[in-house]
Amino acid sequence: MTGLCGWFNLEQGQASIDLEKRAQHLPAAAGASTSHRHHPLGACLVRAGWISQDETGCIAALAGHPRWRDAELAAQARDHDPAVALLSAYQRFGDGLFERIAGDFALVILDPSTLNSSAPRLLAGIDRTGQLPLHFAPTPGGLVFGTSADSVLAHPGLERRLTADGLFHYLFFHMLPAPVSLFAGLHKLQAAHRLDVDRGGWRTKPYWLPSFMEPADADQAALGAEMNALLRTAVARAADAHQSTGAGDTADSAAAPGTSPANTTRTTTGAFLSGGLDSSTVAGLLAEIHPGSAKSFSIGFHAEGYDEMPYARLAARHFGLKAHEYYVTPEDVVEAVPLIAASYDEPFGNSSALPAYFCARLAAETGVTHLLGGDGGDELFAGNERYAKQGVFEHWTRIPAPLRKTMLEPLFTRLPRAVPLVSKARSYVEQARIPLPDRLQTYNHLHRLPLEELFETDFLEQIDTEAPWRLMRDLYQRPQQATSVNRMLYLDWQQTLADNDLRKVTRMCQLAGVDVVYPMLDDDVLDFSSRVPTRLKLRPGHLRQFYKEAVRDFLPPEIINKKKHGFGLPFGVWMHEHVPLRELAYDSLLRLKGRGFLRSAFIDRLIELHRDAHAAYYGELVWILMMLDLWLESHTSAGLGPEREALS
Repeated sequence: MTGLCGWFNLEQGQASIDLEKRAQHLPAAAGASTSHRHHPLGACLVRAGWISQDETGCIAALAGHPRWRDAELAAQARDHDPAVALLSAYQRFGDGLFERIAGDFALVILDPSTLNSSAPRLLAGIDRTGQLPLHFAPTPGGLVFGTSADSVLAHPGLERRLTADGLFHYLFFHMLPAPVSLFAGLHKLQAAHRLDVDRGGWRTKPYWLPSFMEPADADQAALGAEMNALLRTAVARAADAHQSTGAGDTADSAAAPGTSPANTTRTTTGAFLSGGLDSSTVAGLLAEIHPGSAKSFSIGFHAEGYDEMPYARLAARHFGLKAHEYYVTPEDVVEAVPLIAASYDEPFGNSSALPAYFCARLAAETGVTHLLGGDGGDELFAGNERYAKQGVFEHWTRIPAPLRKTMLEPLFTRLPRAVPLVSKARSYVEQARIPLPDRLQTYNHLHRLPLEELFETDFLEQIDTEAPWRLMRDLYQRPQQATSVNRMLYLDWQQTLADNDLRKVTRMCQLAGVDVVYPMLDDDVLDFSSRVPTRLKLRPGHLRQFYKEAVRDFLPPEIINKKKHGFGLPFGVWMHEHVPLRELAYDSLLRLKGRGFLRSAFIDRLIELHRDAHAAYYGELVWILMMLDLWLESHTSAGLGPEREALS
């Protein structure tokens, strides 16, 4: 994946922008560019991407797999490169360029003249689902920006200081959700947002919000046929993303931009295949494009309840894929976890990063340089269990408020917990009375456990414990005239996808030296999903019913009808059986005692609960804390050691 970084000093009228190689220790992608435009101060190492400058001194940089909805801009991208097309779009449409660009991208325009006015300006933005990040930090007179936190913090005018609020957000979400960063003074753009910087300061705002529709006359068959056609085009675009000659494309074309003409390199494309609905669809459509030669890559676990390899094999046989498999072992976890923790520029606690890494590494070992990921389908077409579960709770809110609040809630919340059936009724009411989106965090460790038992007093006094809740509520309320299901979907686009699942897969692919594209998140598919009414997306007792009906003639029935399964790692279970893994985890927990924010008694209690109570449930929290400690250990040389003074 390409990256970019630079700085802009509005007072002095100086700017620098370069293309960034994501990390020095990572293998370079095939066809990586070694040329860049220097303006006027070099910034970062270089990887494939595009930078262009016009006669007025306006500079444009673009990273990712962009495409253009405008035919003239598509032609410029094809005949020159995407940065030339970006400059043209800015000159012709100004801020309206965001309506004409699609695909995954991060873009920056440094305009010393602001289209012939005297006020310099920086304009930046990222794609609708945040597939590429953009970090930035204000500086005296200007701003530093980059597609990684490390590239921004490398600026000599910035200091790497952790914040207590950043650590709290990590422990709440198990990652750092935009716009929050772990570092003081560092910010992140949210998905589908733009950044404007001028002498008046900096500000961000969304350039796109979904318009969810609920047409009463929506036809399942017609919409299903449309979705299948859009997915075929999206997979064709994604499969060709690094085999084109740097061209953009129109909405109807299957070609997508890849490298610039000077860097054209033939790449080999494969697909992640877990055996679920989305990965099976993407891999199957890839097999249609390359019959008999399409490659799939699957990961398994020798642990009951975690292995989906039989479904991956079923899909591979059904579509004639050249299947490649690997079974992850506890020894693999011990070997790879420190590397994975260190590879992120902020702590990242999603345990399925590990199988994603081994899957991408398997692809790289077979010569594949370009992978298609199936991420996004659950969040577009309501495939997660929590969407259906929240619908059950919403029934409670339809009871007249006076009856609920004065009679029923006091009655049910006093029921005894000892009787199973009565206890379930009480639990239902206790959860139902919590409004969305807060109810989504009912099982969050930081919601269920008293904070004063987790954190040291001086740390707790530094943080705003309501900040994560406000962030969720703001995102949930943004879509206009949307159902609760569609609001949850949008919240997941911003956090579950942009800040979690896509960061997980993209970074692990980078670590393995493989590029990745997500066809399910093609802009046309995203727009289409907003036109599917809630009643078709999610029917009582049937997750993703619309999608399943639409692909019923394409996917094997066993995959359509199988129970929902995540891409989880049996970490908590393996810790019981594998001594080196248990020692790695417990050593990390014990080191955290000296870092000044978690109570020692809580860490001791967590070890006890994992050992003697629910291994899988508490194993997740052990993993989250272990990854934080290993990240801190790997960044000690950068001044982020265990001392309390590292926090600000």
